[in-house]
Amino acid sequence: MRPATALVHGGTLRSSFDETSEGLFLTQGFVYETMEAAEARFKGTDPGFIYSRFSNPTVAMFEARMAMLEGAEAARATASGMAAVTAAMMGQLKAGDHVVAARALFGSCLYVVEDLLPRFGVASTLVDGTDLAQWRAAMRPNTRAAFLESPTNPGLDVLDIPAIAEIVHAGGARLVVDNVFATPLLQKPIELGADCVVYSATKHIDGQGRCLGGVILASREFIDTHIHNFLRQTGPAMSPFNAWVMLKGLETLPLRVAQQTANAMRVADFLSRNKGIARVLYPFRDDHPQVELARRQMTGGGTLVTFDVQGGKAAAFRFANALDIINISNNLGDAKSLITHPATTTHQRLTPEQRAAIGIGDGMLRLSVGIEDIDDLIEDLQRGLAAL
Repeated sequence: MRPATALVHGGTLRSSFDETSEGLFLTQGFVYETMEAAEARFKGTDPGFIYSRFSNPTVAMFEARMAMLEGAEAARATASGMAAVTAAMMGQLKAGDHVVAARALFGSCLYVVEDLLPRFGVASTLVDGTDLAQWRAAMRPNTRAAFLESPTNPGLDVLDIPAIAEIVHAGGARLVVDNVFATPLLQKPIELGADCVVYSATKHIDGQGRCLGGVILASREFIDTHIHNFLRQTGPAMSPFNAWVMLKGLETLPLRVAQQTANAMRVADFLSRNKGIARVLYPFRDDHPQVELARRQMTGGGTLVTFDVQGGKAAAFRFANALDIINISNNLGDAKSLITHPATTTHQRLTPEQRAAIGIGDGMLRLSVGIEDIDDLIEDLQRGLAAL
């Protein structure tokens, strides 16, 4: 099935009632006809369900559909995007290992790499993700994993996934890619050489501000060896209800992402023509530093636009506070347009020096473009510009 069809029908399981919509199995556990049947389930010789912390029919449908969309052999859903990132890293690492990661990461991802992993004896090195020489120099004999997001949050740098994967694999390590900004529709990291892909399903996959969720996608061997038992024993399980909501979200994902991407390009072009805006970043604009790479790796520029307002924090606040349709929120990938000030929200934990190193200034705003009428969005942005 092609993606739009797979996102409506892929992985569907039906009960004896032959329901049209996917079944919502709100159950903690399952019963067995005999003790022998229970024994077989726990041994793994019977593939049925045991306990919803391990697996659940509704969650299994979401995992199967995501695997079809991503082109991965297997998937495991989690309670949130950060649960997916944490499990993808900790599930494959042990004390004495080393991790290389791009410096431009979401604040919570930086916490996992810089603070959490070292507590358990896993050293880490941060690099400029766009500099392949730094990736090569950072690799050590004990490097076991590398981690990046592309495009990055919030600077929208585009990293060369095939080239980085080659460097990482030559060093005997695995590459984990956070693909949330590109969505599984606009970029396929596994096809580009990544070993594992993670998403915050809270973002575009739900995309309507309802539920938290995450997903890890990789080969069957990677999931079975490094992820399955880690999730089973530590318990960051996606709830069946959230999985059902995500399944509904996947049905309209191509329509929403197409409209959001078209709107984002129009917004980026509009902002670039206005005084008071010092810089506009959008991966498919000709003036983006990695535009050629973006067009090779991605089929669209994505739904995020980042821009710098002249006048620093005070001017950025005036701009955002003047908006009427666009909501102030640190979320992204929603059907509603959302704007945030990274320096005081998603990346406030970083020092000013750390923020400067990844290009986050006090005048930077990150705009997640929704599906509203583009003329309404531009008129709303004009209100922000007038406030400058």
